[in-house]
Amino acid sequence: VQLQASGGGLVQAGDYLRLSCVGSGRRFSNSILGWFRQAPGKEREFVAAISWSAGSTTYADSVKGRFTVDRDKARNTGYLQMNALKPEDTAVYYCAARWGVRWGVVSTSDSEYDYWGQGTLVTVSS
Repeated sequence: VQLQASGGGLVQAGDYLRLSCVGSGRRFSNSILGWFRQAPGKEREFVAAISWSAGSTTYADSVKGRFTVDRDKARNTGYLQMNALKPEDTAVYYCAARWGVRWGVVSTSDSEYDYWGQGTLVTVSS
């Protein structure tokens, strides 16, 4: 199983980006797809997650109302739409997945996720 995150880049404050996470080797069915980020000098933190089958979502307070997590089942691809970006959103963003979860369950803990993508850098200038 491999996860490939992409879509990062350098943008200005107020701009938007959409990150993608493509899964290969296994369909995302019955899984949770999570997004985490790690800023320079800081610990990795939870951003958003979606239950692949149920579509239920959860977000960190810092991104609520600005970020949206979604998925395309046919493409086996998850997305993180990031609007109204702020300099404090600057970080390497990772997607992660865990299979074998109950319907509708989502998790904010990185220890719950078994597979991780390589990360994509998002830099927001002021």
